Amino acid sequence: MNDRPLLRHLSWIVLLKLVLLTVLWWVFFRPVQVPVHPDTAAAHIAPGPAPESRPTAPQGVRP
Repeated sequence: MNDRPLLRHLSWIVLLKLVLLTVLWWVFFRPVQVPVHPDTAAAHIAPGPAPESRPTAPQGVRP
C-alpha cells in the first residue's frame, strides 16, 4: 500500500488551511489595537484590599 499520494494531498490541505487562517488573522484581527492603561491592568492583576464592611444583623433582629 502506497500512502505517499495521500500524505502529499493531506499536507497540501493543511498548508492551505494554515495560509488561509494566517490571511484571515492578518486582515481582520491584526489591525485591532486595544488601548490598555497600566493602572487599569495593574488593578485587574493585583486588586487592592477589600473594603471593610460592618457586620449586619439579620432582618428583624436588633443588636
